[in-house]
Amino acid sequence: MQQLISPLTAPFADPASLESLAAVYAYPDQVNHGQPWLRANMVSGLDGGAKLDGLSEGLSGDADKRIFGVLRALADVVLVGAETVRAEGYRPGRARADFAAARRAAGQQPAPAIAVVTRSLGLDLAAPLFTEPLVRTVVITTEDAPPERLRAVAEVADVVVAGRGSVDLRSAVASLAERGWTRLLSEGGPRLLGQLAAAGLLDELCLSLAPLVTAGDAPRIIHDAEMPDVQRMRLVSLIEQKGFLFTRYLRPPTP
Repeated sequence: MQQLISPLTAPFADPASLESLAAVYAYPDQVNHGQPWLRANMVSGLDGGAKLDGLSEGLSGDADKRIFGVLRALADVVLVGAETVRAEGYRPGRARADFAAARRAAGQQPAPAIAVVTRSLGLDLAAPLFTEPLVRTVVITTEDAPPERLRAVAEVADVVVAGRGSVDLRSAVASLAERGWTRLLSEGGPRLLGQLAAAGLLDELCLSLAPLVTAGDAPRIIHDAEMPDVQRMRLVSLIEQKGFLFTRYLRPPTP
């Protein structure tokens, strides 16, 4: 893996090491003072498609999976849409020995919690995400969610109610931060990421660009959301490995 640009790391840092990647992707200090920071991690092909054969897995590679694991290891909670949970067969976050000491020092739980955003509560409650979590799974839903489903979900997961008719993501993020989960990571899918961006909650985008032209009708990484205005981002790091580009963009500081 060769680092091309990375102003946030030492000149001779080795981006192939977990320690170096953790330094590149470190959360800002504000998370230590109760202020949430929401980063998204997505992958796309050269033509912008966020899926191949209906899944993001086909766009991934070894280095992408390595960075995916590091981002999870740094996060308090992983925010994901129910559609992605169903399509990708989501499992609970796992503890990683390489990050155990750092997580303890930061006051984090052994693994990140998974927080599923869903209005309909159409979830498989017998799946490992709900039966085998190291940290209890969280389900974020609305006041008018189906009552019977809500009761069933509450037996196997923590429930956060935010909004009516649709999930109020600002309220949801605030609720997670109140738990001390200020290091937030969204893994999509494209619809949820679009809603987060439209709500002005996207602080950082980690985009893996696969050296593939996929065509087809796959959605972009941000899909089906009306943005009130264009959100400009600034590039802060770029890593290349076997044709894959791993970018990190931050929201510019508020004047």
